[in-house]
Amino acid sequence: MSPLKKIGAFTAALTAAFAAAYGVGSAVAPVDGGSTREAAHASMADGDGHAEQGPAAAHTPGGLQVSEGGYTLDLGTASLPAGTRAILRFVVRDAEGAPVTAYRTEHGKQLHLIVASRELTAYRHLHPTRAADGTWSTPVELPEAGGYRVFADFTPAAAREGLTLGSDLAVTGSYAAHALPAPTNTATVDGYTVRLDGTLTPGRESDLTFSVSRAGHPVTTLQPYLGAYGHLVALRSGDLAYLHVHPHEEAEGTAVSGPEVAFTATAPSPGTYRLFLDFKVGDRVHTAAFTATTTGHGH
Repeated sequence: MSPLKKIGAFTAALTAAFAAAYGVGSAVAPVDGGSTREAAHASMADGDGHAEQGPAAAHTPGGLQVSEGGYTLDLGTASLPAGTRAILRFVVRDAEGAPVTAYRTEHGKQLHLIVASRELTAYRHLHPTRAADGTWSTPVELPEAGGYRVFADFTPAAAREGLTLGSDLAVTGSYAAHALPAPTNTATVDGYTVRLDGTLTPGRESDLTFSVSRAGHPVTTLQPYLGAYGHLVALRSGDLAYLHVHPHEEAEGTAVSGPEVAFTATAPSPGTYRLFLDFKVGDRVHTAAFTATTTGHGH
């Protein structure tokens, strides 16, 4: 290919990436205009251990804003090449613009980083490292060109509650559109079959149970991962509103469990969601992905 054609192809791919990142993201507005902290970490509970009800369930989901509560996600990496291992860098800044250097540890980490394509066909759950000056960095290889959303899930030491901030990332290369996978209650990953039981109901708590098997046999050797036997992230198709849910059972020490991992989640609105379940077996983390649509009309 001639140099001019190569430049043209790269420019077209970059244009497609930014179009996907910014155009699609503005197509779906937040459901409510209330508090910007998503009601979910969807299994939040009050001091008596009961799930919160009422207005909390109607909060705007997380990840839709780059700034919230006096904190801003400053993504230092604007674009990355597809299919190439590269370094993603960012800083969380406080209201004065200073880098945040003190965080609370939650689920074994000070910050959880999720990177997902706008089409929800690519997903990464990363745990970056933080330098003394507050800069976070992590290596990542993203498989497809297009628009991506980066979610930082964390709790500053000075804050009362956690935050999920989001920012757009362009991944350059030869872009090809992908349709959202059809809804299914079964996923296969790395030789494991994962079955989903339960449905999402908008505005109400829903129980979701994932059962892991291999070659037709239940897997009872699920290892603790981030303090539990499974880690679930749900993203709403369209605007990629972020629901970070937690399992009913926390892991104790190094004891194994399985084959089931159960969660409680609240979908903020009717629609289609992509569910990503991380589970650990044989010292390796596997990710099973599902497309789910809500049932009913909620409250």
